[in-house]
Amino acid sequence: MREIPPTLGGFVSELPVAADVRAALAMHADPADAEHLRRFFKTGPGEYGEGDVFLGVRVPATRKVAKQFATLPLDQIGELLDSPVHEERLAALLILNARFAAASKPRTRDDDARARIVEFYLAAVRRGRVNNWDLVDASAEHIIGPWLLDRDRTLLFELARRDSLWERRVALLSTFTFIKAGDPSTTLELAATLLDDRRDLIQKALGWMLREVGKRVDRTALTGFLDTNAAAMGRTALSYATEHLPPDQRAAYRAMR
Repeated sequence: MREIPPTLGGFVSELPVAADVRAALAMHADPADAEHLRRFFKTGPGEYGEGDVFLGVRVPATRKVAKQFATLPLDQIGELLDSPVHEERLAALLILNARFAAASKPRTRDDDARARIVEFYLAAVRRGRVNNWDLVDASAEHIIGPWLLDRDRTLLFELARRDSLWERRVALLSTFTFIKAGDPSTTLELAATLLDDRRDLIQKALGWMLREVGKRVDRTALTGFLDTNAAAMGRTALSYATEHLPPDQRAAYRAMR
């Protein structure tokens, strides 16, 4: 972090800026990893990550940088989110998670600050800056999920009605928070509304969240959903959802399609 001139007899640390985060990430860049990540995240023409730019920074290093700059102001986080560089957007979201968690501590909970962070995050989602599956998965359950845990969840159904792949995935992944708290109701209701979305990244998210309902909360809640909906589910979603069921039960649900 840079230093500003001394005031009243001592140096005062200046708040970090987006350029500081960029410089820290650049120190971990690896061209070979960047090439691999461009293929892994489907950045070719017509693919879901078309045009995304990678430095080749591995996730543990990105997390380390984000932790170092946890006090980054929201406007500077926004600058990183508007970057074409994937790792800069990921670092921004990890910092935003930390800001939300700090404002959510029980003894010092600040709902005004939490609300600002939620609106900031949703604005980034809506303008297409949380625009790959890892960015959604690293943030939705840490910001939107906790915010809605004890609130009305209409927002998630609004997101699920949007055409945006990423907004729909945010809706589904936000419910992971509820699942971990023992409440599968919103996940099941959302899943029923998204059965017809055959995009691969929605299929995987839908099946994954259903699987977690059966794994973490109640297997009968999962099987009850499948009894009603398996025939209408896509192959990928059904495969993910039934992954932890006995082989004969998995085969029976597959036969319903």
